Amino acid sequence: MLGRKLLERLSRDGMLGGKGISHAVLADLVAPPARDIRHFEVELAVVDLAEPGVARELLSGRPDVIFHLAAVVSGEAESDFEKGYRANLDGTRLLLDAIRDGGMGYKPRLVFTSSIAVFGPPYPEAIGDNHATTPLTSYGTQKAIAEMLLSDYTRRGFMDGVAIRLPTICVRPGEPNLAASSFFSSIIREPLNGREAVLPVPDDIRHWFASPRAAVAFLVRAAEVDGEALGDHRSITMPGVSATVAEQIEALRRAGGDDAVRLIRREPDERILQIVRTWPGRFAARRAEELGFRAESSFDEIVRVYIEDELGNRIESART
Repeated sequence: MLGRKLLERLSRDGMLGGKGISHAVLADLVAPPARDIRHFEVELAVVDLAEPGVARELLSGRPDVIFHLAAVVSGEAESDFEKGYRANLDGTRLLLDAIRDGGMGYKPRLVFTSSIAVFGPPYPEAIGDNHATTPLTSYGTQKAIAEMLLSDYTRRGFMDGVAIRLPTICVRPGEPNLAASSFFSSIIREPLNGREAVLPVPDDIRHWFASPRAAVAFLVRAAEVDGEALGDHRSITMPGVSATVAEQIEALRRAGGDDAVRLIRREPDERILQIVRTWPGRFAARRAEELGFRAESSFDEIVRVYIEDELGNRIESART
C-alpha cells in the first residue's frame, strides 16, 4: 500500500532530492495493479527478496535510492516465527549485502521502514529519541536487528542508510491484513464504508498514529535528508498523533455520526491485546521534527485524510 502511494507521489513530483527521476523498479511478491505513471519508466518485478541472488539482480541498474518496505507484519511475524525471520531479517541482510557487493564506489541512499515496535515496556510518559530499543515481539526484534545492521553498513561506508520508525499507519485503505494493529484502521474504515468492524481491545488502549499520506512524506523526506545532519544515529522515530481507542471512536463519530459508531462490535481477543499492550503510546519525536519530518496534529485530521484520499469527500462531517 505504501509502495503504491509512494510511486504515485513520485510520479506527481517527477523529482527526488532535486534530481529528475528516470527509472523506477517496483518489486514485490505479487504483481501490483497497473498505474498511470508520468515522467519516468516503471519496471515491475515479481520476486522474493529472501531468495539468494534476487537482491543482486534488482540492484543491477545501480539505483541511487532504495526504499525497503518489504516485511511480514506484526501478527503474522508473531504466529509464524520462521516466516517472520526469513522475510524481515534474511531478506534485509541479503539486500544489504547486495549493496555492499556493488563495488566501484556504489553507495546508494537506503530508506528502511522500521517500526515503533522496536520499543518495549516499561515506558516513560513520552518516549524520547534516546530511549533504548527493547522489543517484546518477534516483529519488533527483527526490525531492531535490521536497524543495527543498517547503522553498521552505513558506518562502514557500504551505503547511506536511514531507518524511519513508523507509527501505526491509519487509516489504511483496502482490507484488513494480518498486522496486530489492523483493527486500528478497521474501526474507522469499515464504518465509514457502511460495514461492521470488530474491536478486539479495550477503549483505553493508547497508540501512536500517522496517515498513509504522512508516511509517504516521511519516505520522501528520508530519501532527501542530509546524511551529515543524521550523523552516526541513523534510526529516527517519526512524529505522529497519540490517541486512545475511545478518542478514535469519537473522531469517527464526528466524521460519520452515531450510525457509523454503532457498526463497531466489541469482541475481545487476548492474543492481539498481548501484542498491542507491549507497544508504546506516545513519543517526543523532536529529532525527526528538527530534521523536517511532519505528521498530522490530531486524529480528526487523520480521518479527514482518509476521506479525502480514499472516499473522495463522499462522507460529510457529522459535526454540528
